Amino acid sequence: MAHSWVHKDRGELRIYENLNELSTDLADYIAELAEVSVKERGVFAIALSGGSLIGLMGKLCEAPYNKTVDWAKWYIFWADERVVAKNHSDSNYKLAKDGLLSKVPVVPSHVHSINDTVTAEEAADEYGFAIRQLVKTRVISVSDTSDCPKFDLILLGMGSDGHVASLFPNHSVLEEKDEWVTFITDSPKPPPERITFTLPVINSASNVAVVITGGNKAEAVHLAIDDVGPDCPSLPARMVQPTKGKLVWFIDKPAALKLDCCQFSE
Repeated sequence: MAHSWVHKDRGELRIYENLNELSTDLADYIAELAEVSVKERGVFAIALSGGSLIGLMGKLCEAPYNKTVDWAKWYIFWADERVVAKNHSDSNYKLAKDGLLSKVPVVPSHVHSINDTVTAEEAADEYGFAIRQLVKTRVISVSDTSDCPKFDLILLGMGSDGHVASLFPNHSVLEEKDEWVTFITDSPKPPPERITFTLPVINSASNVAVVITGGNKAEAVHLAIDDVGPDCPSLPARMVQPTKGKLVWFIDKPAALKLDCCQFSE
């Protein structure tokens, strides 16, 4: 049984007793957004992340979604990627391909991964250019408050340090306002070279979902969502604040235990 709250500033919180409940509801949520987007625009532009997120999306490969979802209308991107070969175990593309994309009938040309044969800087520039071309053709919508792309859905995880995509605490990329896609060469967790969507792009999306599991994330969840005051460090996850879009948090019970709004009886 999921518990759901709407926080006055931080979007909708959905708290789950176990990972099976979370992954079932996450599949429902993604499938519903895809259906609405395809009806309204004819396509569904989704950006993925790495980590445990892909495994939690696994129910999309099963009935009924493997048959009812209009996979041919999906255009798939990555909110961040490690600058490694596509067949490398650290690749978010490989993770998504093995865990999801190879099991459903997506159109291969609709899967937009980074160029893995160039530097991080070049990969970020090329990825930003590719997204610009798809904004021109309206495969990706454009924000009506900025010139940023407006993805139908951006799916994010969160690290125990509060990072999202490859936006790490106290890193200069958090200040990037002009580029849609940027790069880092000094990631605090390996591999060091990565490309990432910037905060303006994340916050221009129609929908952003942050999926968080595990007790080691509980303190970061508290700092990202609760009213902690101005003296607390501002985590990247707290900077996820869609301008006009909808923010939903999918959190399992161990990760939610320090939330002020969600006191559970053991």
